[in-house]
Amino acid sequence: MGRSFATLLALMAACGCTVQAGDGDGKQRGPVRIELPSKSPSATGNSPDSPDADSAGPSDSPGPPGSSDSSDSSDSSTDDKPSSAPVLWSKGDTGGDVRELQARLRQVAWLYDGPTGSYDGLTEQAVKGFQGKRGLPRTGKTDTVTWQRLLRMTHEPGKWDLYLMGGQPADPPDARCMTGRVLCISKTSRTLRWMIDGRTVTTVPVRFGSQGTPTREGVFSVYWKSRHHVSTLYDSPMPYAMFFSGGQAVHYSSDFAAQGYAGASHGCVNVRDEAAIADLFTQVRDGDKVVVHW
Repeated sequence: MGRSFATLLALMAACGCTVQAGDGDGKQRGPVRIELPSKSPSATGNSPDSPDADSAGPSDSPGPPGSSDSSDSSDSSTDDKPSSAPVLWSKGDTGGDVRELQARLRQVAWLYDGPTGSYDGLTEQAVKGFQGKRGLPRTGKTDTVTWQRLLRMTHEPGKWDLYLMGGQPADPPDARCMTGRVLCISKTSRTLRWMIDGRTVTTVPVRFGSQGTPTREGVFSVYWKSRHHVSTLYDSPMPYAMFFSGGQAVHYSSDFAAQGYAGASHGCVNVRDEAAIADLFTQVRDGDKVVVHW
């Protein structure tokens, strides 16, 4: 009997089975796992370089810079380890590639500002956190290894992912904006040009109404300015309001400043740069033209 039981256990171990042992009173105890060691890394989990190892999940979920998860603390030894991979971008660099890097870091929740297109201190810290989480040298510089790992974990950003907080180039001005004093507003590029006799004085990113409350298009004029206006319809502040069509106005929006293009207005033209709209408010006069176009 003893030899037969030992033989049965050996067969179970070879198959990786789970053995249930009984108590004296007939109740089941917790499972006892019997496994044979394997030389293959895939037998116990993903290898560090496999795509599945980068999948977000409870044990590998992205976190903000400075988060104290166990993966980050275990990788602290990589702080001073130089990387031999070629560096693509580092602090001080600017441009579209940096903007894409920042948009992808936002997708995995390592960066919450921007994208700005400027590789600043926040971007450097986000890259360090991302690298440390995955056992890469924490240089804060985006090398080819870091970039390939990030590409596998993210999708290609769309235009308004890249320009979530503004910074996009403005479309050429509409022909109706080329004479006089004009607030020239493009729905295509989501920008406002303040123009005088065909010359652009200021350009700022703007946000429009949602599908249910669209911003009207056409040629209008500023008929009323209200520095500390509060909407009577929505009970929301509309500072530096310059009304041009019924209750629709160009004004500062703290929500646009905080959320970017993730939100929308109730039909007004929102400006997120408070200093710029404050300066614009002092220059625009009642009667100045407003052109809203695609």
